[in-house]
Amino acid sequence: LHEGAQPPPGKDRFISVELVDESLFDWNVKLHQVDKDSVLWQDMKETNTEFILLNLTFPDNFPFSPPFMRVLSPRLENGYVLDGGAICMELLTPRGWSSAYTVEAVMRQFAASLVKGQGRICRKAGKSKKSFSRKEAEATFKSLVKTHEKYGWVTPPVSDG
Repeated sequence: LHEGAQPPPGKDRFISVELVDESLFDWNVKLHQVDKDSVLWQDMKETNTEFILLNLTFPDNFPFSPPFMRVLSPRLENGYVLDGGAICMELLTPRGWSSAYTVEAVMRQFAASLVKGQGRICRKAGKSKKSFSRKEAEATFKSLVKTHEKYGWVTPPVSDG
């Protein structure tokens, strides 16, 4: 595809999904697009990052409870993405969740919140190599949900420590 050429229709994907180990409850989702006017999109272009890879784990009672979603790669800073790749989004909590949400709707929300939160690709040497761990993400998510249930979702959380 030469520069400036439009991809054929249907090629311009927003997300693509792969099952992890054939499990319907464990998905890797590639987010191929964020707002093209955002610094994050610039970062993606400059670092040749073709997509942001997320992992979604669905509870047995899905869609009545939200999936657990975390960023696997690249390492992001800000954009409401916290330690371990946990994501600070009310929609992903039991209180903010609606069983009507589709994965695509969730990903669109996430893409919007990344941009709104000034998410960037982390380029610090060393830091960017360390991959997020699931345990870390779950612990972070649990504590952020607690904090928000106490203080509400109006302002981004103050990082504790």
